[in-house]
Parts: sequence; structure tokens; C-alpha cells
Amino acid sequence: MVENRFQRLRLDRARARLAQQAVAYAFDVPVEEIAAPTRRSADVALARQVAMYLAHVAFELSLARVGLAFGRDRTTAAYACHRIEDRRDDIGFDNRLDALEACLRAAPTPVWEDQAGEAA
Repeated sequence: MVENRFQRLRLDRARARLAQQAVAYAFDVPVEEIAAPTRRSADVALARQVAMYLAHVAFELSLARVGLAFGRDRTTAAYACHRIEDRRDDIGFDNRLDALEACLRAAPTPVWEDQAGEAA
């Protein structure tokens, strides 16, 4: 049971990193800034919110799991998702999110190897 939670958290964090990297590229924001534990500029905050939103939508993670994977809480993830949903009325922004979501959905699931060299 604990092993399953650990594996799920590890997978959630890998997916969060993938979302952060994709958003960093698409929004031309350093990934280190998106992943930073403290607030940053408005551009970085928007990119972080988009990454959280995409982790929720593309990977179908609960808001609690998104918050945990990003080192935030559930309410922060919920706020991010609401903010991004409100911005989807902008056609250009919506198209960019659709493309990012499609890319993330197409990404393969990470596979880790244990010490014996077998897939975990």
C-alpha cells in the first residue's frame, strides 16, 4: 500500500516536471522559475498556473495530487485551474493550451528500473 503511494507520487511528480518543461518552452520562461517554491513575476505565475492546469487536465490528476506534485496545496491548484479556465475565452491562448494538452497526453508514461535492472 505504501509502495503504491510512493510510486504514484513519483509518477505524479514526473508528470508535473513534464508539464513544467513543456510550459517553460511554450511560454519562454525558465523551468527553474516555474518550479521555484516562492512567488515570482506575473509571467512566471501564469506559466506555473498553466502547468498545474495541464497536469490536472492532461494527466487527470486530482487537484490534491496536482498540489502535492507541485509542492503546493489543493486550494492553490484549484485556484490555478479556475484562473486558466477563465482565460480560455482567448482563442490564441486556448489554441496554445490545446496543443500543449495534446502533447502531454501523447507522452509515454515514465518507466523506472529497480536495482536488479527490471522495470518497476
